[in-house]
Amino acid sequence: MIAVLEGFATITVLIAVGMLLAHLGIIDLAGQRALSLLAFYVASPALLITVLEDADIGEVLSRTLVASAAGVLVTAVVYVVVARFVLKRDLAHTVVGSLCAAYVNAGNLGLPIAAYVLGDAAYVAPVLLMQLLILQPLALTVMDVAVADVRPSWLKIVSRPVRTPLTVGSLLGLFLAATDIELPRPVHDPLELLAAMAVPSMLLAYGVYLRLGPRPSLANGPELALITSLKLVLQPLVAWAVGRFVLDLDGTALLAVTVLSALPTAQNVFVHATRYDRGITLARDVVFLTTVLSVPAVTLIAALLA
Repeated sequence: MIAVLEGFATITVLIAVGMLLAHLGIIDLAGQRALSLLAFYVASPALLITVLEDADIGEVLSRTLVASAAGVLVTAVVYVVVARFVLKRDLAHTVVGSLCAAYVNAGNLGLPIAAYVLGDAAYVAPVLLMQLLILQPLALTVMDVAVADVRPSWLKIVSRPVRTPLTVGSLLGLFLAATDIELPRPVHDPLELLAAMAVPSMLLAYGVYLRLGPRPSLANGPELALITSLKLVLQPLVAWAVGRFVLDLDGTALLAVTVLSALPTAQNVFVHATRYDRGITLARDVVFLTTVLSVPAVTLIAALLA
């Protein structure tokens, strides 16, 4: 469990640095937005290219992907139904909320946990690729439609996923993996430098917003509690049930899909909320709360299934 705690400690330290920089007046909210946009348009696509260029394409079609996808789908659907018909949220807010409920921190926490707790970093590949190639492009496409002053054309809607920097980075990385093409060092080395900014930029931006943004409000308490319960209880429970009783997974494979589904909401959900200026406070609070509560959740799951 040391690796789990180390992963959370890394996140906590970087967020705390962002809060300190904001407190000292070194970075303001304008700087926070600049950091978020830098991560969205530059650093994250570079990271995806360098991470996915060595991915095992066969992992995308594994049974663990089906179990993880079931957890995501059920969780997102439950939130959407409650948000639209009970809480009466608009479309853009609903998209952000569904990402908060179902989009796991597969990169910054999933990779070290898969490598050091589960024994193989490949276990995180199905979740990572599903989110990057399906869930995230779909959500961003809907967000584009929701916030547009004029309804986009069908061509623009359909082509939106391949015009998203993160999706383009993912597709380029998978192309390199499938063809075994190696980028020349004058191209690859700068990409690695840019990629190294991705996670720190996201976490620092989150820390700055946590310090300078609106304080958590009890008015969002019921929705915050709903999303946190969906993320840390329903999603891993569905992934475990589908993996155990439908796909006959056991041992480390079953542990992997359950633990990875119980990871907290990814920081890039907050980046997307900032990018579209929708649900920013909700995303901030969910990332914070699920990050704190996922420590005992992941530890308990690992103790029960290991």
